[in-house]
Amino acid sequence: MKAVQIYAPGDIGGLRYGEIPEPELQSSMDVLVKLEAAAINRLDLAMRPGAQCQKCNFPRIPGADGAGRVAAAGATVKNVAPGDAVCLYPYTGCGECRFCAEGREDRCTASRLLGESASGTYAEYIRVPAKNCFAMPVGLSFEEAAALPLAYLTAWRMLITHAGLTPGDWVLIMGAGGSVATAALLLAAAIGAHVIVTSSSEAKLNRAKRLGASYGLDYRDTNFAKEVRRLTAKRGVDVVVDSSGGENWTRCLATLARGGRLVTCGAGAGAAPKADLRRVFWNHLKIFGTRAGSRSEFRQLLSFIERSGQTPIIDRTYPLQDARWAQQRLQDGQQFGKIVLRMNP
Repeated sequence: MKAVQIYAPGDIGGLRYGEIPEPELQSSMDVLVKLEAAAINRLDLAMRPGAQCQKCNFPRIPGADGAGRVAAAGATVKNVAPGDAVCLYPYTGCGECRFCAEGREDRCTASRLLGESASGTYAEYIRVPAKNCFAMPVGLSFEEAAALPLAYLTAWRMLITHAGLTPGDWVLIMGAGGSVATAALLLAAAIGAHVIVTSSSEAKLNRAKRLGASYGLDYRDTNFAKEVRRLTAKRGVDVVVDSSGGENWTRCLATLARGGRLVTCGAGAGAAPKADLRRVFWNHLKIFGTRAGSRSEFRQLLSFIERSGQTPIIDRTYPLQDARWAQQRLQDGQQFGKIVLRMNP
């Protein structure tokens, strides 16, 4: 089969496209999926230097997000059959800890993530446990379904599970155009929240407004927190979605209304921001951190996407052999939405 592998830590030059052996079923509970599309995440960039990939061996296939059709199934598999269109839940756990028993493999200390400690989705075929296969929402293309697992699942947990977002809430989403931020915009607008987005790009702010944002602000303006207060009649927002950290994290706290919730999933702009804790307890604020979500939350997300008719936002699609240029676009911050690899363009 054709696949893209990382042969050594380094820049995009370490990504190579070529022929490797096709995986085979190893368990009666496994399935073989013929992938049609794989989405790119910042996790893939972080894994490339090897610094955050303590479980990685080289060469390896990156990619946590994928969608395709079941090509073969083990003898005891009941939930899917050959020919079924599926998208993949990316985590597997040890199967023994309390988190695994509760179906929350994402919190298992021995969890394995596709593309990190297990072969990923930048390939024509992948072997996964059958329980990691979920039926694609009706109406979605393979590219759109491949966009869901990490970014949209993370946004779902942030907004719904942690923040308890409801219609009419005010939401501030930092960094319009990023995968999680764009997913959060789509979900929040669909739920009926009032959305304010930030970006340093006027084009991205305008695009976000066309997708449902009420206001767009330049986060480079050190007074954007005051502007948020003005837009909300001095009340502040109910929820802040942040995926970058850095100095703006403190300003994010300043935008929250009393009882507000800040949800965070990244620290690309800095992992040690300053914060006045008095603001947190005086205003009864709640701060949640997360990576992705559970199988149950993934099922909820897929159901919501199907019922609401929402379509994941795709920035650009590349053929598999152009994975290095797809990663470069993400690395340069040019995207608005998900960048997707197509196996058979």
